[in-house]
Amino acid sequence: MEKLLIYSHKNSKRLQYILKLIFTDLMGIDYIFTTSIEEFKNSDQPRLSYTNNQIIDELYLSSKNLLFETDIRHQELQFIDYLNIPSPFPVYHEKSILPFDMFAASFLFISRYEEYLPHKKDHHKRFDAKESLAFQKGFLHKPVINIWAKELHRILKNRFPKLNEYKGKYKYTPTYDIDIAWSFKNKGLTRNLGGLFRDILHFNWKQVKLRILVLNDKVKDPYDTYHIQHRWTGKYKLKPIYFILFGDLGPFDKSISNLNNNFQNLIKDLRDHARIGIHPSYASNDNNKLLKSEIDNLSETVHVDITRSRQHFLKLNLPSTYRNLLNLGIKHDYTMGFASQVGFRAGICNSFFFYDLDLETETKLRVHPFAVMDGTLRDYLKIDTDSAKNIISELLEAVKCVDGHFISLWHNESLNNIEKWDGWLDVYEYLLKEATK
Repeated sequence: MEKLLIYSHKNSKRLQYILKLIFTDLMGIDYIFTTSIEEFKNSDQPRLSYTNNQIIDELYLSSKNLLFETDIRHQELQFIDYLNIPSPFPVYHEKSILPFDMFAASFLFISRYEEYLPHKKDHHKRFDAKESLAFQKGFLHKPVINIWAKELHRILKNRFPKLNEYKGKYKYTPTYDIDIAWSFKNKGLTRNLGGLFRDILHFNWKQVKLRILVLNDKVKDPYDTYHIQHRWTGKYKLKPIYFILFGDLGPFDKSISNLNNNFQNLIKDLRDHARIGIHPSYASNDNNKLLKSEIDNLSETVHVDITRSRQHFLKLNLPSTYRNLLNLGIKHDYTMGFASQVGFRAGICNSFFFYDLDLETETKLRVHPFAVMDGTLRDYLKIDTDSAKNIISELLEAVKCVDGHFISLWHNESLNNIEKWDGWLDVYEYLLKEATK
C-alpha cells in the first residue's frame, strides 16, 4: 500500500498529535510528514498539503492558526455547515478539499480546549454540558471527528485508490458504576437504623417494609442485580468493565465499607466475570493521598493492578484530574462524557490519548468516551422509557455509521425495575440487543 506524504509550512506538537489521531488511529493510513517544499514537489507519492495555499496540483486543505499556536486563549469562532454539522474554522480557498480546517476543529474538541478557558460550572463544580460548543450548536449527539475523518478518507481514496481501506470497526463495551453495592444489606446497624427512622419520619412505609424484608432475607436486596448482569454478559457475549467505589463514607460517597467481607467477595466475583476499575470517590477528587489509598486497597482486594478509572459523579477537571490519575498508574479513563446530556463530549466515539494543553504534550492516558448514562436519561432529561429507547437508537446509529466504539454507563440499582426505575430494565436490554446487532 502507498504512503501519503503530508506537507505543512510548519511543524508543531498539536499538528503531529491530530495527524496521528486522524490518519493512523481512525483511518489506518500510513503517512510521512514533511516541511520541505522541495521534497513535497519532487515526490511521486500521494500528496496532501496543509498550509496557506496549494503548492502544485496536490490535494490541499487550507489551514488556520490553532495548531501552530502554543497558548490557550479565547478563539473568535465562526462556523460553516458541512455534512449537516456546524463546523468551526471555515476557510474560503476554492482549492481546499474541505470548506473548513478539519484538523484545527478536531483538535479544538478532542483537546477539550474550551474546558481550559473560563466557564460556568454546575453545583458539583463540573464543566456544564450546556457551556459546550457542541451542545450550543446542536451536534453533541454526533461523533463529528469520526464523521469528518470518514469523509476525508473517502476523498483521499477517490484520488488515491491504493491507499489503505478505512480502519474503523464497530464495537460495543458496557460499563457499570458500583456506587452502592446494596441498598440495605451490609451497611451495618447504625446506617440501617438511621435509614429506618428517616423512612418512618417521612411516612415511607413501603420502604420500611422492604428494608425489613431484605434484612430478614425474605426478598433480594433491590440493588443486588448482579445475576442479571452476568446472564446478559453470557447471552450477548459482552466484555463489561466494572468501576468500584472503594472509598470512605461521606456526603456524596455512600459505598459499603471496603473492609466488609461480603463486599470484597462481590468484587472478586465481578473480577471473575469482567474487568475491574476504580471509581474514585467524590472526596478523593482533590486529595491525591486518598486517591492512592483507594486504588491500592482495591488492587490488594482483587489481586490485579488497577489501570482503569472513572470519576464518581463524573468529576473531571482538566488537566489536574488526568495528571493525578497518570501519576498513580492509571492508563485508561472512562469519565469523558456529560452527566446532564447524552452524546460525545470530546466530539469523538473512539478512544484517544489525552493531550495536556498546559504542557503542550500528548500523554500516555487513553481516554474512552461514553455516549449514554442511565441517570442522564431519567434524572437529568426526565424522559420516559420509549423516548430513552429512541435516543439510544440515534446514538447507536451515529456510532455504527462511522464504525466507531459505543460505550454505555449503567448502575446496578437502575436494573432493579422497581419504583423510579420501573420499566428501565427493558430499556437496558433494548440497548444490549441493539448494540450487539
